[in-house]
Amino acid sequence: MTAGLRERDGVTTHQTAVLACICVCTVLVTGFVASINLAVPKLAASTLHPSASQLLWIVDAYVIIFACLVIPAGALGDRIGRKGVLLSGLLIFAAGAVVSASAADVAVMLVGRAVTGLGAACVLPNALAVLIHATAPERRPHAIAVWASASGIGGVVGNLGGGAILTAGSWRWLFAAVAPIAALCALWVALGTPRSSRHDRSLRVTAVLLLTAATFALLIGITQGPENGWGSALVVGSFVSSAVLSAAWVSTELKAEHPLLDPHLFTIPALRAASLGMLIVFFGMFGFFYLNASLLQYGRGFSVLQTGLAIMPMTLPLVVGTRYIPGLVKRFGGRTVIGVAFLLISIGLYGLALGLHQSYLVYAVWLVVIGIGVTLALPTLTAEISGALPREQAGVAGGLQSTTRELGSALGVAVIGTILTSQFAHHLDRGVGTDPAAHTVAEALAAAPMRHDTVIAAYVSGAETALKIVAALVLVVGALIVTEMTWSTRCFERIRNAGAEGQRNR
Repeated sequence: MTAGLRERDGVTTHQTAVLACICVCTVLVTGFVASINLAVPKLAASTLHPSASQLLWIVDAYVIIFACLVIPAGALGDRIGRKGVLLSGLLIFAAGAVVSASAADVAVMLVGRAVTGLGAACVLPNALAVLIHATAPERRPHAIAVWASASGIGGVVGNLGGGAILTAGSWRWLFAAVAPIAALCALWVALGTPRSSRHDRSLRVTAVLLLTAATFALLIGITQGPENGWGSALVVGSFVSSAVLSAAWVSTELKAEHPLLDPHLFTIPALRAASLGMLIVFFGMFGFFYLNASLLQYGRGFSVLQTGLAIMPMTLPLVVGTRYIPGLVKRFGGRTVIGVAFLLISIGLYGLALGLHQSYLVYAVWLVVIGIGVTLALPTLTAEISGALPREQAGVAGGLQSTTRELGSALGVAVIGTILTSQFAHHLDRGVGTDPAAHTVAEALAAAPMRHDTVIAAYVSGAETALKIVAALVLVVGALIVTEMTWSTRCFERIRNAGAEGQRNR
């Protein structure tokens, strides 16, 4: 009996060690999404001399590759081995970080960011698959809940860790620091996690390339609009190309016997609404993160570390309130909870816009409001996506959630960054010697170093407009999502009632 207890304790300890390893890997790749925003002011003033659109690409290149490849990377793990793909992903992540750290120009930086995004895409789905395989069935719900929390905590760790590293040194230190961490994680995975069985899964390379190209084309159109003009050949051509490539992707997946992401899924109203809801939540969150990091440093004079700490009020509801959300959904219904969530996120973003010239305490209150909205939205939308598909398609639901989250993040950064750039140029006082082509604070200050306050005021005004526009977008799309969910629920009830009536008539 004693031997049996020891054996059970040993198994439990091993499973806990695997959980810790997987959580650290997850925090690494998700935290890196947030930490780069803190480095934007240093990158803007660096010897790379990036334009406003190039700054957006430095942030977004990682997220786009991450978003577009997370589902095929999971399929690759199923096919050739999840542990092997997880290990490869961590090493690719480290290699990309080294390339970015040593970049002498923007082009090399973007290559490094794209390679790091490829590594992250390999890590996230296969980390979860390794965890599930290594955990006993009775412990899996707890392990998955802890892993999900780790993916949310990643943003907090990214802000705190990134702030500390950037306080100590240049932007290069941020990339140089994550490379050895990724290598150590790879060693930990190699020594401490088991192998799992392989499954025959189609990779659909053509579909992956079409989706990635369509996303890149869309973001090129969005980010280049302020600099090239919205009617320019590049911008119009990018939007047209995105539409054509998206149509080609849909056509390819519809014809495939085993598509990676079946477009038919989006004919399910509840799934369509919940997926769009997840996308728009991350659109608002990460669009705000991109703006907030520079706004606090430029507008309030915060240090990088202070900026990382200043976002903490937004995380308090996530830490304290997540456990209560299932009870709220059970009592009030998912639609009501999601509707309140979007309303709070929108109000919080608009409140931040009005509070830019007020004390940080007021700013922090609005951060808490946004945090409550996000806390209500994420678990509820996750449950809606999972509940809209049969249990045997749980992997599809997980991949869809990851894709919509990262695509929302990329779009949020691109859209709010584009609005900010356009509005900053509009508000900038061109009569004080600034360069009309200036689209970043660094460029404007270089052209008019004696007009620091005027340049910062223009930036803050642009940020205020951008926040108000994004708040309105979140509110409008949120209302459409709740309407769609209401319609789908009523359709389901009609079908169910008709079926019940038919049974009674028999």
